[in-house]
Amino acid sequence: MNGNLARTMTDIDLDQACIPSNYSRLIARELGLQERDVADLLKLTQLSVDQFLQDDTLLTPRQQLQILQNSLYLAEDETLGLRLGQRMTSPTHGAMGFLANSSPDLLTALKAFQAFLPTRMNLARLALDTRQDSLEVTCTFGMELQEELLRVLSEIFTVIFFDCAEFIVGRPLKEAVICFAHQEPGYSDRYSSHIPGAMKFGQPDISLKIPLEVCKVPNASANHENYMMALQQCETMLAQLQSGKSTCKYQVQKMMLSHPPGVLSEEEAAAAMFISKRTLARRLKQEGTGFRQIRDDILSQQALGYLRDSQLSIEAMAELLNYHDSANFRRAFKRWFNATPEDYRRHINSAGAPWPH
Repeated sequence: MNGNLARTMTDIDLDQACIPSNYSRLIARELGLQERDVADLLKLTQLSVDQFLQDDTLLTPRQQLQILQNSLYLAEDETLGLRLGQRMTSPTHGAMGFLANSSPDLLTALKAFQAFLPTRMNLARLALDTRQDSLEVTCTFGMELQEELLRVLSEIFTVIFFDCAEFIVGRPLKEAVICFAHQEPGYSDRYSSHIPGAMKFGQPDISLKIPLEVCKVPNASANHENYMMALQQCETMLAQLQSGKSTCKYQVQKMMLSHPPGVLSEEEAAAAMFISKRTLARRLKQEGTGFRQIRDDILSQQALGYLRDSQLSIEAMAELLNYHDSANFRRAFKRWFNATPEDYRRHINSAGAPWPH
């Protein structure tokens, strides 16, 4: 895909709250801000400091870009984009980062970023294009950006990519060529400390060219079970993002999926949405569901994923899903599917089809 960065991408809703606020809290930490100073970072976003400090707060692309603009003013440091990219290591990207690190090779990891970037950073899109012996990755943004913001976002994304690639390939990716759409900055000599590949500036697009053979180097840290579990979670989040975005049910699901399984309480969910527990229950009832039903739906699907895609013991599954003991997990599974986990796994292994229910 060779689209101009200034192009507006119609599949991105710039006013949809979908970007986790942890990225912006990382910006605040990089700037060394105290709580009393956070209001300066939030100017023109219509976010309160209390909202910003909540783990479950989601930002719109417009709010995220405004925070980035404010951070540049507060930092008075042109190299902020490089510093932020270095801070945003794989764990900061949630299940998507875990999926990439567990991938069998760099090509699969890039496909994961391409597919699931909307679950973390909805203002950007990736396109992959295989050309003979190389892979070209093109990044586009969902709105026209000023040169300064374009430069900072490009730096952040590029440093994140090379950090991820080094983890998977096992060494700095010197063979890659990165093309930037912004003009060469006065501090470009600092780039080589973060970006091992060759660089070009003032190009039509932000793109990376990587030898295909490097993209297929086996990841020494690949883990199939971890990959399948992270893939299931990413697919669930993407499906929910694409449907029922404004419902109370969707907001609760999003919060549950950003917490360890089964941990989020109804009181915590209501507090994060700035409503009472009673109001939350009423709204969910109007949508034909309830807090416990949503939690059971998520836990039951995660349990099926473990049984289908891993060889984990029932005890290990119970622990991963935060049940106090395996007996409680077995009772819950029996309630969900009218079968024991062992019976379900035996049926899957012998028949290759889901348990009829």
